[in-house]
Amino acid sequence: MSSPNPDITGVILVGGQSRRMGTDKAFLDLRGRPLIERVLRVCEEVCGSVLLVGNRPERFSAYGLPVVPDIYPGSSLGGLYTGLSHASTPTIFATPCDIPFPNAAIMRHLISCRDDYDAVVPLTTHGVEPLFAIYTKACLEPMRRMLEAGNVRIHDLYSLIRIRYVETAELASLDPFGTAFLNLNTPDDYEKARGKE
Repeated sequence: MSSPNPDITGVILVGGQSRRMGTDKAFLDLRGRPLIERVLRVCEEVCGSVLLVGNRPERFSAYGLPVVPDIYPGSSLGGLYTGLSHASTPTIFATPCDIPFPNAAIMRHLISCRDDYDAVVPLTTHGVEPLFAIYTKACLEPMRRMLEAGNVRIHDLYSLIRIRYVETAELASLDPFGTAFLNLNTPDDYEKARGKE
C-alpha cells in the first residue's frame, strides 16, 4: 500500500443540509460503518492530513480532526474555498462526506496528474465531478472573486484556472464496478447503494 502524500490535505465537505435524504447523510450506515468514516479512512490512506469543512463541529468531535466553518456559507464553492484557505499544504483533495464507495486508486491517479495544473477534475459520462477533485492554492483568488460577486457555480471557476480533466476512459480500469462516483441524495439512492454491498 502506498504511503499518504504529505503534500495533500484531504478536505471532507460535511456542511450539506441532507434535505432530500431526511437525515444526516454523513452518518448513514453502509457495511457497518457510517459514510463519513468510509470517506475518512480513504482520505487518511491517501492524504498526509485531513480536515473537515462544515458549521456543526460537535457532530464530528469524536474523530479528533479540525472542523472549520465555512468562510462563505451556503455553497460547495464556499466549502472548497474554506478548505483551501485552511489547508497547510499547497494542494487539497476535496470530497463530499456522502460517497459510499470512495476510491483510493482514483484519488492517487488524480494526484499523479497534477503537474502544473491548478485543478484536476474527473469528467465522467454524467459530467464533471467537481467535488471529488484536486485543487491548488492558485484557485483561492479566483474563487474569492467569484464568491464576493455572488457566483457560486464551480463550473465557472474552470475558465479562470489551468485545469486538467481526467476522462472516464482513463479511470475505467480503476473503477471496475462503476461505483466510485455514486452520490447519495435520496432514500432511494441509499437503498441502491446498500444493494451493491
